[in-house]
Amino acid sequence: MTTHPDSIAPAEPAPTPRRFTRKRSAGTIITILLLVEVISAFETSMVFAAIPTMIRDFNSDAGTVSWVATSFLLVAAASAAVCGRIGDMYGRERVLVVILAAATVGSLISAMADGIGMVIVGRAIQGVAGAILPLCIGLAREHLPKAKLPVAVAVISGAAVAAGAAAAYIAGLMIDYASWHMIFIVAAVYAAAMLVLVLFVLPWRPPTGTTQQIDYLGAIVFAPAIAAILLGINKISSWGLFDIKTLGLILGGIAVLALWARWELQVKDPIANLRLFTDRKISITMIATLTLAVGPLSVSNMIYALVLQSPKDAPFGVGMTPSDAGLLTLIAALIAYCLTPLSGRISRTMGSRVSLLIGGATFVLAGLILFVSHHSMIGVFAAVFFASAATSFAYTALPNLIVESVPAENTSEAAGLNTVIRTGGQGVGTSIAATLLASSAVAGVSTGAGLNMVIAMGIIGTLLTIGLTLMLKRGSAYTA
Repeated sequence: MTTHPDSIAPAEPAPTPRRFTRKRSAGTIITILLLVEVISAFETSMVFAAIPTMIRDFNSDAGTVSWVATSFLLVAAASAAVCGRIGDMYGRERVLVVILAAATVGSLISAMADGIGMVIVGRAIQGVAGAILPLCIGLAREHLPKAKLPVAVAVISGAAVAAGAAAAYIAGLMIDYASWHMIFIVAAVYAAAMLVLVLFVLPWRPPTGTTQQIDYLGAIVFAPAIAAILLGINKISSWGLFDIKTLGLILGGIAVLALWARWELQVKDPIANLRLFTDRKISITMIATLTLAVGPLSVSNMIYALVLQSPKDAPFGVGMTPSDAGLLTLIAALIAYCLTPLSGRISRTMGSRVSLLIGGATFVLAGLILFVSHHSMIGVFAAVFFASAATSFAYTALPNLIVESVPAENTSEAAGLNTVIRTGGQGVGTSIAATLLASSAVAGVSTGAGLNMVIAMGIIGTLLTIGLTLMLKRGSAYTA
């Protein structure tokens, strides 16, 4: 008698991980992404308040300690583009987890450091947080319905303005009442909490698989090229524009970046898809980002704190203490942040072009108010408020213009490149503004003429941005 083996039952399919089946409301997703973006803004701004204290504690000099800010900036700029692209390819949630884990580790290294070298190492690791905003914008586009996207992008992007102002003020309080170590401890705890949110609350998209390969050569070349240019720009104020080290870094970085661009246009799967720049709307948006960054964004970062804290008997200033000036700036930034949903709604109904025009017009208004009332407390506060409002509109309009222009699979990559341009432009603008103030100083004291030149520089950059924005097509991508 012939016997037959028992038939083998088909294997049960592996259960789908819960993170791929989570359902969250649009409000919950926006809140998570907003809270995650705060860590990037906080780590960018918090350290500036600690630099004077670190100089004393480590018995060091300003040039050395300033690397705690510079190292973060250099890594953040490269990370924004490279990690944005990797997130588009392999999953933004996965890359965000790695970045938040690195930010936590970097903050702990800085918190436990007993020498300035380890603080700088920790800050360089924290610099990967520069990619958080591009990834969050991509995740918003990935998870939210189209009708909610403009407001979501506006609220998430605008958090950088309010959180940056809050970080400077909160860091100052922690240094006054605890120590500079505390700012890194708080940053580590917050980054770890955000890591938990992303892992266990945020919905994830299942991996779809990709045939694209990481352009390792492009990533390796891009990072030091951008770092060299930004470092050269950053050191103009201390080394001088025509110093051989400054020129070597800037021109060398540009030369390497030109070779990198040629490679990226030839490789099949570039780390940065430069072909996107052939789209008229994208190229105009990127150039407008540069003019805005060199002009009003860099001027606002520098000049308002100077005017607030300069003595009343100086050529300009209202004589506020650093803590009072920080609090006033924070209040203005928080009020201005409340305008970000309005900017998003304008982007949805009339187009992000209109939001950027409003931001530009408000920057001009802020500059004119400062020009005529730089000794008036009310006038200076009005200028600070309008500049904060303008920054909120600009920070929300630019990423929305990117979202309107690029395919969904390139969102984080394009937003990352936009961040690199903005960061580099602000570095250039800050160096120019510092040079203008220094060139007009008398006995080391900045003059009214120097202030007026910097205000004019901001207004010129704004007018160029407005001109570029008017070249964009009218209408909304969401109502067409």
